[in-house]
Amino acid sequence: MMSEVKDIVEALDGRRSGSSWLARCPAHEDRNPSLSIRSGRDGQILVYCHAGCTQADVIAVLRGRGLWRESGETERVITATYDYKDESGGLLYQIVRQEPKAFLQRRPDGAGGWIWRKCERQVLYRLPEVLEAPIVFVVEGEKDAETLRDHGFVATTNAGGAKAAWLDGYTETLRGRECILIPDNDRVGWERLAKIAKALLGTAARIRVLDLPRESKDISDWFAVGHSECELIVMLEGVHAV
Repeated sequence: MMSEVKDIVEALDGRRSGSSWLARCPAHEDRNPSLSIRSGRDGQILVYCHAGCTQADVIAVLRGRGLWRESGETERVITATYDYKDESGGLLYQIVRQEPKAFLQRRPDGAGGWIWRKCERQVLYRLPEVLEAPIVFVVEGEKDAETLRDHGFVATTNAGGAKAAWLDGYTETLRGRECILIPDNDRVGWERLAKIAKALLGTAARIRVLDLPRESKDISDWFAVGHSECELIVMLEGVHAV
């Protein structure tokens, strides 16, 4: 491991507890220190959250904060941030994209820094714009939402990728709106779409599903090969409501 126990303990304001250290877990709102940290064999660092966070979740947050790096692993670099705001435009949290590819969530700490934990309140991406729009595209990922926005459309997504839960609050936000669903062209993308469409039935004013050509992985790919917003509108004219 390139990571050092002392660096993690110091960053998390941990304290010694027998042969290990105890600190507040960075992967959840931890008021009573629940993260055990200790050195294992061959210099390996072992972390265990007694409150139930998985080791993968804890390591992901530590990695995002630059506190965890495997031997030979390239240092992660932030390549994009996506702001999730409340109804009035106040920042709730960010999705941070890093390379090598990883996505983490962080929220303001009120003192100019960040808390690298999931925000308790989760909202749809570009919420203020969604609330003003009668027609909203629902895609998988902030990059696709931004692509559509660059072409003059209102688009949204939810944080966490294809396997993240679609919350009741998202459905309520889209109440009375025409929703155009564009899935990623893979199995999990279509499975996600089916769940969202089912949730929106009876709440959205209208639901349409746009099936992209097989050679396009997502709407960003479709635009990248030279298609235009006018072509997208023409395609939508032939798509019937669910």
